[in-house]
Amino acid sequence: MNKRKRIYLILTICWMVLIFSFSARNADISEKDSGRVGRLVGEWFVPGFKEWNSSRQEQFVEAVDFPVRKTAHATEYAILGMLVFGTVYDEKKDRKYNFLFPWILGTSYAATDEFHQLFVPGRSGQIRDVLIDSSGVLAGLLVIYFVMWIRKCKIHKNVEKNKMCENNI
Repeated sequence: MNKRKRIYLILTICWMVLIFSFSARNADISEKDSGRVGRLVGEWFVPGFKEWNSSRQEQFVEAVDFPVRKTAHATEYAILGMLVFGTVYDEKKDRKYNFLFPWILGTSYAATDEFHQLFVPGRSGQIRDVLIDSSGVLAGLLVIYFVMWIRKCKIHKNVEKNKMCENNI
């Protein structure tokens, strides 16, 4: 295993531990965390939020709680997908391997993470969350492939190769 893959492997394991630690938090702590994020969303993106009374602010925080949580799920798994890709990517392997293996690994980790949450007080394992996490992994992989495609097109500046890049979208 080369140095790049070792670094990605270490980062991947650290990220998995971080995901696990978030999932190990009981429901009360988890709700407080997402509430803080919801409040920040209000303060940053809602004009006049700080002038609202506390009851109205709390209603807003509660209203954005679900999207905040699900966005966090998708984002943490998008990052996981990118890290796993960096760990397993091999130019000698076909695209299917380089794409499917990280997606399957990320989705499998999401399933085990949701199973783990069944044993955390106040938390539950949700198939919906596995689907959201799996979509996050997919999104992370698509970002990586898009960046790789752009790099490939920039490296090959002659017209013929640019046409090839256009056809490989």
